[in-house]
Amino acid sequence: MRLAPASFSHPQPGEFLQDGRPVAAPVMLVRLGEPLEIMKYQVSASEYGRCVAADVCQPAETLGDGNFPVTGVSHMDAQAYANWLSTQRGEAWRLPTDAEWAFAAGEKFRSDVEAGISDPANPALRWLAQYRNEASLERKSDPAPRFQGAFGVNAKGVADVAGNVWEWTSTCYVHASVTSDGTRTAGSVENCGVHVVEGFHRTYMSNFIRDGKSGGCAVGTPPDNLGFRLVRERLTLVQAGLRRLGLS
Repeated sequence: MRLAPASFSHPQPGEFLQDGRPVAAPVMLVRLGEPLEIMKYQVSASEYGRCVAADVCQPAETLGDGNFPVTGVSHMDAQAYANWLSTQRGEAWRLPTDAEWAFAAGEKFRSDVEAGISDPANPALRWLAQYRNEASLERKSDPAPRFQGAFGVNAKGVADVAGNVWEWTSTCYVHASVTSDGTRTAGSVENCGVHVVEGFHRTYMSNFIRDGKSGGCAVGTPPDNLGFRLVRERLTLVQAGLRRLGLS
């Protein structure tokens, strides 16, 4: 899929504190200055299997084949596949950033499960508010992956967004403080041992996790399945030539 450049408002990923208390993420204007080339479907089990057959990728934890998305893969597995595909095609394939995924997801994007209370200093109210928010999602576990296209396409033509396969991104988890007016980040610590995962809502998983239900989900509903789709970067003629020669 090739999506035209655009600007959009986007709640930032991570954990945000104001005066030591958890608050909603700042909403920032994101500008994508170049077209975004993203896979219409998640990487399939058969596509991933070719990387396994080449002794580059580790076998997925969840068995599957044919026209089903690969699941049971970690962030490291997804990155290994992206590197292998780039070499095979002489192109540059990578995981999308959180903002790129949200842009491609369009109306299907749902941010973090927020507490949304007037007194964030009260831990009991914060817990109850989060419980109500999660319950209001009214989502039942759907553990079995479905064939590609089973969840339809969104308004931008991207398939299976926010279905029962949640997707790894390249964005690292951030623990940040925000300014007194709550409009921007005052300071942050980045943890790239944990990455943003997008799906029914946004959450965060350790890089080695292959089954979201086994642990590691920071907030909200644990992912039914962990998979991914990739973005293709546009290369200059020089970059493309170097890649074909294996020099980049």
